[in-house]
Parts: sequence; C-alpha cells; structure tokens
Amino acid sequence: MLFKIGFLPVTIIDFIDIFLVTTLFYELYQFLKGSVAIRMFTGLLVILLISIVGELLNMSALSWIMSSLKTVWVLAFVIIFQPELRRLLIYLGQSRLVRTFVQVDDYKYIDHIADACLELSRKNFGALLVIIRDMQLKPIVETGILLQAQLSKQLISSIFNPRSPLHDGALVIQNDVAVAAKCILPLSQNPDLDPAIGTRHRAAVGLSEQSDAFIIVVSEETGMISFAEGGKLTRGITENMMRKKLNEIFSPKPVEKPSRIFRF
Repeated sequence: MLFKIGFLPVTIIDFIDIFLVTTLFYELYQFLKGSVAIRMFTGLLVILLISIVGELLNMSALSWIMSSLKTVWVLAFVIIFQPELRRLLIYLGQSRLVRTFVQVDDYKYIDHIADACLELSRKNFGALLVIIRDMQLKPIVETGILLQAQLSKQLISSIFNPRSPLHDGALVIQNDVAVAAKCILPLSQNPDLDPAIGTRHRAAVGLSEQSDAFIIVVSEETGMISFAEGGKLTRGITENMMRKKLNEIFSPKPVEKPSRIFRF
C-alpha cells in the first residue's frame, strides 16, 4: 500500500489499473475520432461518469437509471457501429505487436497489390499506393474519398483506370483494407531529386519524408515501378523486390516468389 484516501488504500496495482484504462479509452477515442461513432462514444462516457457520481453519492434512483442506460447504450453502439468495430478488431489483430506472437500465413493481399501494380505497369496506367505502417495518416486520408473496402487486385486496377473518377491522387491501404482513394500527398522539396520525375514520384517521396509509410508508384509515361521509403526513391524495381518488401511490411516471415522484371 502506498497511501490512503480516506478509508481507501491505494497501491501500485491501482496506478497500473488507472493507467491501462486511461490508455484504452484514449486509444479508442483516437481511433474513432472524426467518425460519427465518436458521438456515441462521448455519450457513453457521459453516462458512465454520471453513473459513477450517482454511486459515490449513494443516489439509488439515479444509479439504477444510469445502469440501465449503460446496457442499452452499449448494445446500440455495437449494433449501429459494426463497421467501425470491425476495423478496430482488424487493426488490433494485424498490428505488429500481435503478429510478433501470433503467426498468420494468409497474406493474399500482398499478391493483390503486386499483381495489380504489374497489370497497371503493363497498361501504362499511372498509380500511387500508400501503405500505412505504424504511423497513422488521418490528415492524408481526410483529403480523399473514404472507401473502407476489402482490398483486391480488381479494386486497385479499377481505381487507377484513367476513366475512373478516383484515378488521380493516392490510394491509402492499411492491412487488407483500401481506406481511401484520391488522396493528396505533400510534394517533396528535395533539390537533389531527379528533375525529370513527375508529380506522383515527388508526392511519394514527400510523404515518405514525413512518415514511415511505404509508397509504390507506377509511372504513366514508362510503366516503371518505383517505391519511396524514408525520403528515398528506388526506381525500376522487380516484382521479386516488391513482394519481398511487402512481405517484410505485412508478415513476420518473408516469402519470396520467382522474379519477373517489370516493363520499362
């Protein structure tokens, strides 16, 4: 026991308990921030606080009403906001911390990304794909059109078809979810970049300078595949190089496949 507040003993476990609960609610708030679900979350917090105050003051009627509302509110939250909760579970289940302890072998979306980029390269369709890692990119996502769609080769190819209204800008990907399309990225001001590269490549480098995202670029002029990471642009990559890099990002154990050279 560290000390007492009135007749209540306070121990180190209590501090750890308070820290964990505070962290949990803060992370949940950050995840839901900016969505409609945040209003329900805020309302639930208000009901919880009123319920706690009622119990501390021994207000039986208020405590009973608030307890009843808590149950209804939680059920309504789960039913109405299933998509947000699903995204949260996916986010937690595929986080790096979880993947460190749990081996997951199904990474089909790596093939979807690689195959789609290869197809776009063959057709000379320009593309810009942003893959989120640890750093969240909410300001970037907010500049585009929210999708929250299951990632697939067909979806990526259709988005970057020149006739698609979403082909300009970047597609933001998190795990196996296409989060948003037509997103605007910051342009790099690095004077050492090749002056011949276009806006897509400068945008890719610009975002990689400000975040830990992995950005893939398909040139509309040449069909060349490049990627930007850590402020550096690597051009003319092979399919094997891209698959290896994607495996490093998504899965604990990289699985290499036979290499094919992207067309220049």
